[in-house]
Amino acid sequence: MTARRVKPSPARTRPVAAGRTASTAQRARTLVIDIGGTHVKLLASGRRVPVKIDSGKHLTPAVMVTGVREATRGWRYDRITIGYPGPVVNGRPARDPRNLAAGWLRFDFAKAFALPVRIVNDAAMQALGSYDGGRMLFLGLGTGLGTALVDEGFLLPLELAHLPYREERTFEDYLGVRGLERLGLTKWKKHVGLVAELLRVALVADHVVLGGGNVKKIERLPANCRRGDNQNAFRGGFRLWDR
Repeated sequence: MTARRVKPSPARTRPVAAGRTASTAQRARTLVIDIGGTHVKLLASGRRVPVKIDSGKHLTPAVMVTGVREATRGWRYDRITIGYPGPVVNGRPARDPRNLAAGWLRFDFAKAFALPVRIVNDAAMQALGSYDGGRMLFLGLGTGLGTALVDEGFLLPLELAHLPYREERTFEDYLGVRGLERLGLTKWKKHVGLVAELLRVALVADHVVLGGGNVKKIERLPANCRRGDNQNAFRGGFRLWDR
Protein backbone atom coordinates (compact mmCIF):
# COMPACT_ATOMS: atom_id res chain seq x y z
CA MET A 1 0.00 0.00 0.00
CA THR A 2 1.29 3.45 -0.89
CA ALA A 3 1.50 6.15 1.73
CA ARG A 4 0.09 9.47 0.57
CA ARG A 5 1.38 12.77 1.96
CA VAL A 6 -1.10 15.54 2.74
CA LYS A 7 -0.97 18.75 4.71
CA PRO A 8 -3.58 19.09 7.47
CA SER A 9 -3.62 22.88 7.48
CA PRO A 10 -6.55 24.70 5.84
CA ALA A 11 -4.24 26.52 3.42
CA ARG A 12 -3.17 23.73 1.06
CA THR A 13 -1.55 23.70 -2.35
CA ARG A 14 -3.10 21.49 -5.01
CA PRO A 15 -0.92 19.62 -7.53
CA VAL A 16 -0.39 21.33 -10.88
CA ALA A 17 -0.53 19.04 -13.89
CA ALA A 18 1.65 19.64 -16.94
CA GLY A 19 0.17 22.28 -19.17
CA ARG A 20 -2.00 23.77 -16.44
CA THR A 21 -1.53 26.89 -14.36
CA ALA A 22 -1.73 26.91 -10.56
CA SER A 23 -4.97 28.89 -10.66
CA THR A 24 -6.54 26.32 -12.99
CA ALA A 25 -5.57 23.46 -10.66
CA GLN A 26 -7.01 25.30 -7.67
CA ARG A 27 -10.33 25.71 -9.48
CA ALA A 28 -10.64 21.95 -10.14
CA ARG A 29 -13.81 20.51 -8.64
CA THR A 30 -13.87 17.08 -7.03
CA LEU A 31 -16.73 14.61 -6.82
CA VAL A 32 -16.42 12.27 -3.82
CA ILE A 33 -18.13 8.87 -4.04
CA ASP A 34 -18.41 7.05 -0.72
CA ILE A 35 -19.52 3.46 -1.39
CA GLY A 36 -21.35 1.63 1.38
CA GLY A 37 -23.28 -1.61 1.67
CA THR A 38 -26.65 0.19 1.82
CA HIS A 39 -26.04 3.50 0.05
CA VAL A 40 -23.56 5.27 -2.17
CA LYS A 41 -23.15 8.85 -0.95
CA LEU A 42 -22.09 11.67 -3.28
CA LEU A 43 -20.79 15.19 -2.66
CA ALA A 44 -19.03 17.61 -5.00
CA SER A 45 -16.93 20.69 -4.35
CA GLY A 46 -19.14 23.69 -3.63
CA ARG A 47 -22.14 21.61 -2.52
CA ARG A 48 -23.28 21.24 1.07
CA VAL A 49 -25.75 18.35 1.15
CA PRO A 50 -24.73 14.82 0.06
CA VAL A 51 -26.95 12.82 -2.29
CA LYS A 52 -27.59 9.10 -1.77
CA ILE A 53 -28.29 6.30 -4.20
CA ASP A 54 -29.09 2.73 -3.26
CA SER A 55 -26.41 0.04 -3.22
CA GLY A 56 -26.55 -3.60 -2.14
CA LYS A 57 -26.02 -7.02 -3.70
CA HIS A 58 -27.15 -5.76 -7.12
CA LEU A 59 -24.53 -3.02 -7.33
CA THR A 60 -21.87 -3.66 -9.96
CA PRO A 61 -19.38 -0.91 -10.85
CA ALA A 62 -21.20 -0.27 -14.14
CA VAL A 63 -24.53 0.10 -12.32
CA MET A 64 -22.85 2.47 -9.86
CA VAL A 65 -21.42 4.65 -12.64
CA THR A 66 -24.84 4.92 -14.27
CA GLY A 67 -26.46 5.79 -10.94
CA VAL A 68 -23.83 8.41 -10.15
CA ARG A 69 -24.23 10.04 -13.55
CA GLU A 70 -28.00 10.22 -13.12
CA ALA A 71 -27.81 11.52 -9.53
CA THR A 72 -25.27 14.23 -10.40
CA ARG A 73 -26.81 15.43 -13.66
CA GLY A 74 -26.14 19.15 -13.88
CA TRP A 75 -23.26 19.06 -11.40
CA ARG A 76 -19.83 20.30 -12.44
CA TYR A 77 -16.73 18.31 -11.44
CA ASP A 78 -13.33 17.67 -13.02
CA ARG A 79 -12.07 14.66 -11.07
CA ILE A 80 -13.36 11.92 -8.80
CA THR A 81 -12.40 10.28 -5.52
CA ILE A 82 -13.90 6.88 -4.75
CA GLY A 83 -14.02 5.56 -1.18
CA TYR A 84 -14.04 1.79 -1.71
CA PRO A 85 -15.30 -0.72 0.91
CA GLY A 86 -12.35 -3.06 0.70
CA PRO A 87 -8.56 -3.14 0.39
CA VAL A 88 -6.99 -0.92 -2.27
CA VAL A 89 -3.48 -1.61 -3.59
CA ASN A 90 -1.67 0.79 -5.94
CA GLY A 91 -4.88 2.71 -6.48
CA ARG A 92 -6.96 -0.31 -7.50
CA PRO A 93 -9.43 -2.52 -5.60
CA ALA A 94 -7.72 -5.71 -4.42
CA ARG A 95 -10.85 -7.65 -3.46
CA ASP A 96 -14.54 -7.49 -4.36
CA PRO A 97 -16.70 -5.97 -1.59
CA ARG A 98 -18.52 -8.46 0.62
CA ASN A 99 -21.88 -6.69 0.47
CA LEU A 100 -21.95 -5.72 -3.23
CA ALA A 101 -21.95 -7.54 -6.56
CA ALA A 102 -18.68 -8.75 -8.11
CA GLY A 103 -16.67 -7.19 -10.94
CA TRP A 104 -14.79 -4.34 -9.23
CA LEU A 105 -11.20 -5.52 -9.60
CA ARG A 106 -10.64 -4.89 -13.30
CA PHE A 107 -13.17 -2.15 -13.88
CA ASP A 108 -11.71 1.00 -15.47
CA PHE A 109 -13.36 3.83 -13.52
CA ALA A 110 -11.36 6.59 -15.25
CA LYS A 111 -12.53 5.34 -18.65
CA ALA A 112 -16.13 4.94 -17.49
CA PHE A 113 -16.31 8.47 -16.07
CA ALA A 114 -13.91 9.96 -18.66
CA LEU A 115 -12.23 11.83 -15.79
CA PRO A 116 -9.20 11.39 -13.51
CA VAL A 117 -10.11 9.01 -10.66
CA ARG A 118 -8.37 8.20 -7.38
CA ILE A 119 -9.52 5.20 -5.34
CA VAL A 120 -8.85 4.73 -1.63
CA ASN A 121 -10.22 2.45 1.07
CA ASP A 122 -13.33 4.05 2.59
CA ALA A 123 -12.01 3.93 6.16
CA ALA A 124 -8.74 5.49 5.02
CA MET A 125 -10.69 8.27 3.29
CA GLN A 126 -12.58 9.05 6.51
CA ALA A 127 -9.34 8.87 8.47
CA LEU A 128 -7.74 11.42 6.16
CA GLY A 129 -10.71 13.73 6.62
CA SER A 130 -10.52 13.34 10.41
CA TYR A 131 -6.81 14.11 10.64
CA ASP A 132 -5.62 17.17 12.57
CA GLY A 133 -1.96 16.41 13.26
CA GLY A 134 0.44 13.97 14.93
CA ARG A 135 0.10 10.21 14.62
CA MET A 136 -3.58 9.26 14.51
CA LEU A 137 -5.20 5.83 14.46
CA PHE A 138 -8.68 5.60 12.94
CA LEU A 139 -11.20 2.88 13.83
CA GLY A 140 -14.41 2.83 11.81
CA LEU A 141 -17.22 1.22 13.80
CA GLY A 142 -19.73 0.12 11.20
CA THR A 143 -20.94 -3.13 9.70
CA GLY A 144 -17.32 -4.24 9.90
CA LEU A 145 -14.22 -2.53 11.29
CA GLY A 146 -12.27 -0.06 9.17
CA THR A 147 -8.71 0.83 10.18
CA ALA A 148 -6.15 3.38 9.00
CA LEU A 149 -3.23 5.40 10.34
CA VAL A 150 -2.24 8.96 9.48
CA ASP A 151 1.28 9.89 10.58
CA GLU A 152 2.42 13.49 10.12
CA GLY A 153 0.24 13.76 7.03
CA PHE A 154 1.07 10.37 5.52
CA LEU A 155 -2.00 8.19 4.96
CA LEU A 156 -1.40 4.50 5.73
CA PRO A 157 -4.40 2.24 5.03
CA LEU A 158 -4.48 -0.80 7.35
CA GLU A 159 -6.24 -4.19 7.34
CA LEU A 160 -6.45 -5.05 11.05
CA ALA A 161 -10.09 -6.11 11.22
CA HIS A 162 -9.52 -9.82 10.60
CA LEU A 163 -6.56 -10.31 12.93
CA PRO A 164 -7.27 -12.64 15.89
CA TYR A 165 -8.38 -10.99 19.12
CA ARG A 166 -10.14 -13.35 21.58
CA GLU A 167 -11.76 -16.80 21.63
CA GLU A 168 -10.77 -17.51 18.02
CA ARG A 169 -12.60 -14.37 16.95
CA THR A 170 -11.22 -11.29 15.21
CA PHE A 171 -11.25 -7.60 16.08
CA GLU A 172 -14.14 -7.19 13.64
CA ASP A 173 -16.07 -10.03 15.31
CA TYR A 174 -16.02 -7.93 18.49
CA LEU A 175 -16.21 -4.33 17.24
CA GLY A 176 -18.33 -4.77 14.10
CA VAL A 177 -22.10 -5.00 14.07
CA ARG A 178 -21.98 -8.77 14.69
CA GLY A 179 -20.11 -8.13 17.91
CA LEU A 180 -22.59 -5.46 18.97
CA GLU A 181 -25.48 -7.87 18.41
CA ARG A 182 -23.75 -10.80 20.13
CA LEU A 183 -22.31 -8.95 23.13
CA GLY A 184 -24.92 -6.29 23.77
CA LEU A 185 -24.21 -2.58 24.01
CA THR A 186 -22.44 -2.51 27.40
CA LYS A 187 -19.91 -5.26 26.66
CA TRP A 188 -19.42 -3.99 23.10
CA LYS A 189 -18.46 -0.53 24.37
CA LYS A 190 -16.04 -2.13 26.83
CA HIS A 191 -14.26 -3.96 24.01
CA VAL A 192 -14.17 -0.82 21.88
CA GLY A 193 -12.16 0.83 24.65
CA LEU A 194 -9.90 -2.18 25.14
CA VAL A 195 -9.14 -2.60 21.43
CA ALA A 196 -8.67 1.13 20.86
CA GLU A 197 -6.01 1.31 23.57
CA LEU A 198 -4.39 -1.99 22.54
CA LEU A 199 -3.97 -0.85 18.94
CA ARG A 200 -2.99 2.70 19.91
CA VAL A 201 -0.11 1.38 21.99
CA ALA A 202 0.90 -1.22 19.39
CA LEU A 203 1.01 1.38 16.60
CA VAL A 204 2.51 4.13 18.81
CA ALA A 205 -0.37 6.48 17.95
CA ASP A 206 -0.93 9.75 19.81
CA HIS A 207 -4.70 9.30 19.80
CA VAL A 208 -7.56 7.35 18.24
CA VAL A 209 -10.48 8.66 16.22
CA LEU A 210 -13.59 6.52 16.50
CA GLY A 211 -15.72 6.93 13.38
CA GLY A 212 -18.34 4.96 11.51
CA GLY A 213 -22.07 4.81 12.04
CA ASN A 214 -22.00 3.07 15.43
CA VAL A 215 -19.81 5.60 17.23
CA LYS A 216 -23.02 7.47 18.07
CA LYS A 217 -23.86 4.63 20.46
CA ILE A 218 -20.89 5.59 22.67
CA GLU A 219 -21.81 8.49 24.92
CA ARG A 220 -18.60 8.56 26.95
CA LEU A 221 -15.52 7.99 24.85
CA PRO A 222 -12.59 5.84 26.06
CA ALA A 223 -9.33 7.49 27.09
CA ASN A 224 -7.15 8.85 24.28
CA CYS A 225 -10.09 8.78 21.86
CA ARG A 226 -12.09 11.45 20.09
CA ARG A 227 -15.26 11.20 18.07
CA GLY A 228 -15.23 11.17 14.28
CA ASP A 229 -18.00 11.98 11.85
CA ASN A 230 -19.07 10.20 8.66
CA GLN A 231 -19.06 13.58 6.91
CA ASN A 232 -15.27 13.57 7.31
CA ALA A 233 -15.15 10.97 4.54
CA PHE A 234 -15.99 13.72 2.05
CA ARG A 235 -13.30 15.98 3.47
CA GLY A 236 -10.85 13.12 3.06
CA GLY A 237 -11.94 12.64 -0.53
CA PHE A 238 -11.20 16.29 -1.26
CA ARG A 239 -7.89 16.17 0.61
CA LEU A 240 -6.72 13.17 -1.38
CA TRP A 241 -5.92 15.51 -4.27
CA ASP A 242 -3.77 17.81 -2.14
CA ARG A 243 -0.04 17.75 -2.66
